[in-house]
Amino acid sequence: MDNQRLFALAGLGLLLFVNYQTWQHDFAPAPAPAVAAATAAPGASALSGAPNAGAPTVAAAQVPAVAATPVPPPTVQTGEDIHIRTDVLDLVVNTAGVEIRNATLSRYSLSIEQPDQFVQLLRPAGGDGIAVLQWGVAGAGPASAADVVYTTEKTSYAMADGADTLEVPFTWTGADGITVTRVLHLQRGNYAIGLEQTVQNAGQTAWRGRPYAQLVHHWSKVDRSMFNPATYSYQGPAVYNGKKYQKLSVEKPDAEQLPKGQITEGWIASLQHHFVTAIVPDPKAQTEYSMTVANADYRLSAMGPWREVAPGEKTSFTDRIYIGPKLQDQLDAVAEKLDLTVDYGTLTVIAKPLFWLLAQVHKLVSNWGLAIILVTVIIKAIFFPLAQTSGRSMARMRNIAPRVKALQDRYKDNREELGKQMMELYKREKVNPLSGCLPMLVQIPVFMGFYWVLLESVEMRQAPFVGWLHDLSIKDPYFVLPAIMCAAMFGQFKMNPAPPDPTQAKVFAIMPFFMTAMMAFFPAGLVLYWITNTGLSIAQQWHINKVVAEENSKARQ
Repeated sequence: MDNQRLFALAGLGLLLFVNYQTWQHDFAPAPAPAVAAATAAPGASALSGAPNAGAPTVAAAQVPAVAATPVPPPTVQTGEDIHIRTDVLDLVVNTAGVEIRNATLSRYSLSIEQPDQFVQLLRPAGGDGIAVLQWGVAGAGPASAADVVYTTEKTSYAMADGADTLEVPFTWTGADGITVTRVLHLQRGNYAIGLEQTVQNAGQTAWRGRPYAQLVHHWSKVDRSMFNPATYSYQGPAVYNGKKYQKLSVEKPDAEQLPKGQITEGWIASLQHHFVTAIVPDPKAQTEYSMTVANADYRLSAMGPWREVAPGEKTSFTDRIYIGPKLQDQLDAVAEKLDLTVDYGTLTVIAKPLFWLLAQVHKLVSNWGLAIILVTVIIKAIFFPLAQTSGRSMARMRNIAPRVKALQDRYKDNREELGKQMMELYKREKVNPLSGCLPMLVQIPVFMGFYWVLLESVEMRQAPFVGWLHDLSIKDPYFVLPAIMCAAMFGQFKMNPAPPDPTQAKVFAIMPFFMTAMMAFFPAGLVLYWITNTGLSIAQQWHINKVVAEENSKARQ
């Protein structure tokens, strides 16, 4: 098997590997894209309401649940919407249960074509279903009712100019002497929110309860398509229990099969492409998590340990949530392993260093497209010794191509002798026909690592390069880069020794067009990487061919 055939097979193998990876990456269904929705009444989802304090893993049919101590059924309260704004978040919190019903990311537009419409991670029930975050205390007495109405001083809160923090308190006092104060702690430039709950007992009997937080989220299947790379990204619930990261299936209606377990220094989350909503319980406490499913919604709950508050005493619970983009530096600061929500799949070991390198270069050049080009140069320099050896072998193969053709003509009816004579020729000329494919084979994991970095890293979302390229995470809208890639690949293959076999020659000729047609719908940043790598390979091979020709000329003198 000669060098050209290996090149063709390597190229085909690369494409097959790419397609296999994309089709096999995460089979969980994806929730519908987050868009603005009209306000709806509470209880729109079959999973709305507080979890059962005594049995947090109840079936969906039992929701909304009641407290462990029987109390009269609560009256559904509508509450009042409280608007909370920071420099990065725009929240709507309803005083009924202090439920976070809207969460809009004011720095992330839905698309370049819709700059005035922003990504909304939480929303009440509407055309795209429900996505809300509920939190509170579950236990004895009316304090555990999911729709109890809290009071707050203002209907609108905004982070003041020059301020770095914002605190929004909500208070409720029951007839039994229990006062619950719940405070949202927000920071400038941060998507993490602190949840603080204080229970003060001014009654005559002890109060017993536990904190909870839960995500109620609509989900729906999205058909995966090579024309929309985002559909290959995992979207759905996930949990990290302190030891293991697990994506949870929402297509198991049997309550006995639904996930549940313990969390220590872990978290639960609802993942979307580029964005995540996560609940991070107190790392010092052992937390129970569970998931229930009803209709087209799932509820992912976390419940902390029980505490008892004697008359005249008080206790506090602290948790955190994250509602925002998958910014790896912020995710790392919020919770251990929360950066796993940036799902690079099986090639994480390659993709993470690539992203780190890209991020460091981007700090210097402030352009992700230019950063991709420079990182490609760095990678090419790292593999230069291998490429140098391969290039010299390719140049020698080109020089002996006429002799190889003569041997094939002479021994065309004796394949065994042909193989023997060609091996002797390769040995005499110190040529390894396999070495020409080594750089391409080495590039496959790097190529795939780049693919997942560009697909999953929110930093690449709507990242411009030049001119018409406004988003490196999606395909080139005018297919200019794929056309350049096709020309570059054709030029590269022309520099290689021509295959003597007619069939191989045809494969050799169509390979650039075949790969271009496949990669035309890949992220533009990935095509930019391939163009840069191919251009550097052409320049390197041209230089090597020139050096080898000079060496051969001197040897003949």
